[in-house]
Amino acid sequence: MSILRKPKKLQKGDTIAIVSIAGKIDLEKVQLSIKTFESWGLKVVLGKTIGTEYFQYAGTDNERLKDFQNMLNNKNIKAIICARGGYGTIRILNKIDFTQFMSSPKWIVGYSDITVLHTHINTYLAVQTIHSTMPVNFKSNTKESLQTLKNSLFGLDVSYSFASNKYNKFAKVKGEIIGGNLSILYSLLGTNTAFNTDNKILFIEEVGEKLYHIDRMMIALKKAGKLNKLKALIVGGMTHIKDNTKEFGYLQDDPFGKNIEEIILEHCSDYDFPICFDFPAGHQNNNNAIVLGKKIHLSIAKNNCSFKINF
Repeated sequence: MSILRKPKKLQKGDTIAIVSIAGKIDLEKVQLSIKTFESWGLKVVLGKTIGTEYFQYAGTDNERLKDFQNMLNNKNIKAIICARGGYGTIRILNKIDFTQFMSSPKWIVGYSDITVLHTHINTYLAVQTIHSTMPVNFKSNTKESLQTLKNSLFGLDVSYSFASNKYNKFAKVKGEIIGGNLSILYSLLGTNTAFNTDNKILFIEEVGEKLYHIDRMMIALKKAGKLNKLKALIVGGMTHIKDNTKEFGYLQDDPFGKNIEEIILEHCSDYDFPICFDFPAGHQNNNNAIVLGKKIHLSIAKNNCSFKINF
């Protein structure tokens, strides 16, 4: 297994950038994150996309691309923090020039729609990235989750423990972790940004989908062979997942009949890899950082689970 390159750890006095490559965001909503980063000893530069609006986006495709590209090429910027998700990253991905980034990788940070970037950078550029909370969420985030982001940026070990779900499949496992938002991963299947799960630990999380959507996406992962050679599956926050409704006038409101855990276990029943539910990352306040492309240590036991990344 090839080892992904690790961007340099941050030092006090380093400069980081906050940009939005997807949804629009007001300056006021990033102020707390600026104060937080500064309290960590970092200098913060805001991209032109902060406070810019083009319908639902933080500027036109070209404006978002130019803003991100400028920060990517700026040697003084040691990490790029995506301000929020939403939608839009896929619209600019193929136009990003990673030449200078590859000569001097820097941390790319975010989650949700930023899964597009994580997947491309991890899979095709062989560079680690950080799946974590974003400035738009800092006000509601737990102190613990913010600390895991700080530790990840500064090259400190990250570890946390959490209660075990009764549906878990127990084991101790170590390996490279990849993944992110399930809908985004699903949308990348069969594209030139598809991902390789062989001998990897796959992390997935989701928000606002219906149960049958989760079922469909899990079937697609299976049919695409993405479960065949997994080391383990980690299921993070499955937030605001809904059952069937008649809201569109043609769907029945009969219950789907299975919960999240039962859906996932059904489609993983042909495999013997361990599965961990209720992992504390995703669209939730306790959104702990994961260094994607890094080897992790995961313990799934009856009463408790633990996660650790050694830098």
